[in-house]
Amino acid sequence: MPKPASINWIPVVGLAWLLPGGGHLLLKRTTRGILLFASVIIAFLLGLMLRGALFEPQTGDLFTTLIYCGGFVGNVASGILYLITVALGYNQPDVAGHVHDYGTKLLVGAGLMNILAMVDAYEIATGVKPE
Repeated sequence: MPKPASINWIPVVGLAWLLPGGGHLLLKRTTRGILLFASVIIAFLLGLMLRGALFEPQTGDLFTTLIYCGGFVGNVASGILYLITVALGYNQPDVAGHVHDYGTKLLVGAGLMNILAMVDAYEIATGVKPE
């Protein structure tokens, strides 16, 4: 049975979304926070350098909806990285080619890594994951 939460988990998860690794830094897990920060930043920047496209939600058939809305959620999960990229006007068209496709997948992968970091921070904050 998990022990009761010692701190409120909402600011931890919010900071973990906004700044990759930030939730762990708030929980005094500095090494893990820095490693998560570096991993997400490197994947996101590599995706940008490979000129990957950011997803925008699109509806249509089930497959199109799943791919585009899922990709959009993956992009938004990168937190401040996504917000800065959109604010600076990055808009790479979806073009055919292996390099661009790898970049697009790295951009989504960075967000998915950050989702895992958010879940980890939540589990630490609520006491589900042992010290």
